[in-house]
Amino acid sequence: MTQNKKRIVENYLVECARLGDKAAQEQLAIRFQKQFLAHAYRLLGDAELAKDAAQEGWIEIIRGIARLKDVNAFCAWSFRIITRKCAKQITGLKKDRELQQTMSEEPGLPEAEESGLGQANDLQLIRKALASLSAEHRAAITLFYLKDMSVAEIAVSLELPVGTVKTRLMHARNKLRAVLEGENHG
Repeated sequence: MTQNKKRIVENYLVECARLGDKAAQEQLAIRFQKQFLAHAYRLLGDAELAKDAAQEGWIEIIRGIARLKDVNAFCAWSFRIITRKCAKQITGLKKDRELQQTMSEEPGLPEAEESGLGQANDLQLIRKALASLSAEHRAAITLFYLKDMSVAEIAVSLELPVGTVKTRLMHARNKLRAVLEGENHG
């Protein structure tokens, strides 16, 4: 029920923003900025690049919101815009990354921290397992489980066929299971 109320408020804000209400646009920014930043960070793995992508995404969202026909599609539509901005960032940095990898003798692996038990350790294992996924698999799995998006919404957000999203979710789950079981039994 709480999710329905939240969706109703968001739809109202989107409709007001579509009509040019600046206060509604600001409220949408407040509601979604952290989510978009987190999504961009998951895709890019860099806080500064994520901030840039989220900011550029917001500019495009505000410019295009009047053309949005279905307020219920705002979440998937806006995540798709953020995803595109991240893809643009990745494309722009691809040559730099390739050069850095070529010049680097050893890949930079994060140092393992062995502090904390229980939940902190579990969270660290989950983060490590998520980091082991490809960007495509990580995006699909986090949108599904952390954003509670449906497969159809993820397909719209990532501009993929539904079947591809299902396949990515399956492979991501299998990889996570293998990594996590390896941590527990290895």
